[in-house]
Amino acid sequence: MKRNTILSISLAACSLFPAAAQFTSPNLPWVDLSGKEELRTVIAEGTENLYNGHPTSVMLDDKQTILATWSSGHGGKAAFIARSTDKGKTWSINNTPDDWSEMSNCPSIYKLIDKMGKERLMVFCADPQMGQSYSDDNGKTWSPVRSLQKPCVMAFSSIVRLQNGDYLGLYHRGANDQDRPPLTLWQSISHDGGITWGESVQVGKMEGRSPCEPCVIRSANGKRLICIARENERKGNSLIMFSDDEGATWSPLTETIWGLTGDRHVIKYTPDGRMVAVFRDMAPNSPTKGHFVMWVGNEKDLREGTSGQYRVKLLHSYAGSDCGYPGLEILPDGTLLAMTYIKIKPGKKKHSIVAVRFKLDETDSML
Repeated sequence: MKRNTILSISLAACSLFPAAAQFTSPNLPWVDLSGKEELRTVIAEGTENLYNGHPTSVMLDDKQTILATWSSGHGGKAAFIARSTDKGKTWSINNTPDDWSEMSNCPSIYKLIDKMGKERLMVFCADPQMGQSYSDDNGKTWSPVRSLQKPCVMAFSSIVRLQNGDYLGLYHRGANDQDRPPLTLWQSISHDGGITWGESVQVGKMEGRSPCEPCVIRSANGKRLICIARENERKGNSLIMFSDDEGATWSPLTETIWGLTGDRHVIKYTPDGRMVAVFRDMAPNSPTKGHFVMWVGNEKDLREGTSGQYRVKLLHSYAGSDCGYPGLEILPDGTLLAMTYIKIKPGKKKHSIVAVRFKLDETDSML
């Protein structure tokens, strides 16, 4: 197995740097899965005419069934929804309901449960002003599309359940509600399991930076919300903020560690308690910049500004940095299923939806 090493910097040095001035040079080892075709599943293959873009995924309670949805074209219509009943090994693809043609730009799918215990699947898109459709039957049928009347560049890129059973959704907006800087972070709260959403409030901005595509995860002890955001001015690392009061207030945005710098993060815990994040790598001077990667570490790395354990190059992009908006599911046995849109080979065929399936034991052993 190939082992790749890059410039190492002592973790002890991290204590000398405030969070707003983190390392901007490689300071983690990395391993390479991008050449291991046996780990891949091509869910939907691109053609010379079809560009598959920007998938998200959700796993149902049976821990067997996974749904994924994505667009036709870059930021295009919410055109496809796929289902796997065998933990992501095989997939059936269907066109989305006819009225989903009204929705476009990065469909995001979530499983939300209201306070009466009713579970629904929810899909949100940027247009029309945060379009929404939901399913009461695990994706067999869907409600008519309606607009939440929330101007946005992308719809909710992250939703977290609050301790009182409400849901908090985070997204970003641009200047004059156009996709241009400065970008800012906004949130809204649902009291009814995601059917309706309250007034949006701005929760994150930073002078000279453009935070966007926020991803929120709860701390292991349940007491803190942690939000990581893409930084679209490309002036340093990604950005991070914290809330200790269920999103009522947030700390000022500061820079993340180098290893988490990238776009459209999805972050989850593994069964052994570690934290993994998949995203498009945009870290300064990274040897895997522009490709689909995973960071492996612990929650304390986010809290204390330490670097984490290592990174993994999951897939190689043959279209520059046009990849990396991901889905991530962690199966009960610890298997990770990380999917993205990507031009997986040279040539005329456009982007495919591709999943990589592996365990951390495998990547740990490659160090």
